Amino acid sequence: MNQTDYPFMIAIAMLAARADGQSGAAEQAAIDAFVARIGSPDVSQVIQQVSAGSLRISDLATRLSDDEARRTAYETALAVCHADGMTNLAEQTFLELLRDKLGLTAIAVEEMTHRAGALSGVALTPSTVPPEPGASNDAALDEQILQQAMLTGALEILPDRLANIAVLPLQLRLVYQIGQRYGQQLDANQVKDLVATLGLGAAAQAMEGVVIKVLGGLAGGLLGGLLGGAGRVAGGAAITFASTYALGHVAKQYYAQGRKLSTADLRALFTRFQQDAGTIYPKVQEQIQARSRTLSLQSILGTLQGK
Repeated sequence: MNQTDYPFMIAIAMLAARADGQSGAAEQAAIDAFVARIGSPDVSQVIQQVSAGSLRISDLATRLSDDEARRTAYETALAVCHADGMTNLAEQTFLELLRDKLGLTAIAVEEMTHRAGALSGVALTPSTVPPEPGASNDAALDEQILQQAMLTGALEILPDRLANIAVLPLQLRLVYQIGQRYGQQLDANQVKDLVATLGLGAAAQAMEGVVIKVLGGLAGGLLGGLLGGAGRVAGGAAITFASTYALGHVAKQYYAQGRKLSTADLRALFTRFQQDAGTIYPKVQEQIQARSRTLSLQSILGTLQGK
């Protein structure tokens, strides 16, 4: 696999996001995470072609240089299709066609598909800390938010390209647990509504606000910049750390005030806490990198399923 493969893999990811006729924030975040990992050459022409509907899967598949590039393209498309939950019929049809055009066998993709499906199907689990109506231990809750932000950041460093699928379930679970601490009886839809209000997965929003300030060298927003080597990996970690940290603190204020904050207030808070995360990330970056060395996607999946 070489850099000439990148535009075609990104184009396949964009087609995956549109497979069911709509591209949501979580699917866009999965594309952003892939871009943060690999960087990108100039892909403006490919983006225009995808938008115009002039690129087909068969065209893109034949342009990939080797088996690694084809496998990476499929894993990325799989992550995008599962980013907002279990795949629907249109997405399944797209993935089957992609697998065929890439020349991948059913056995080759079975494990990837199983893990992606398991991650997207995880249920929200209750906190081990009993809820305390109207009150919460601020220091303990702040530490929980920080640790979860570090965990999701560490996921971005894992070599497993499906690891970022676990980010959104971890963020949803964090919001659910924070609500419990404030005595809120929540269901999954209420949690997802709050996350959607903030535009999460929030990689696209955090991109310019955090990566430019903390790491430098990334300009132009989605698909517009180029980071090299370790910088790309650090970029993905910084983005995800910031989105999880901001989400946790917004949820804390939201539930502490009885869910009475307006959409404008929530988004203003989210921006403020993103900025706070930008000052915190350099202080915990080494810890995030160390944690990534002890993680595996399987262990995270077990945690999400309560094992």
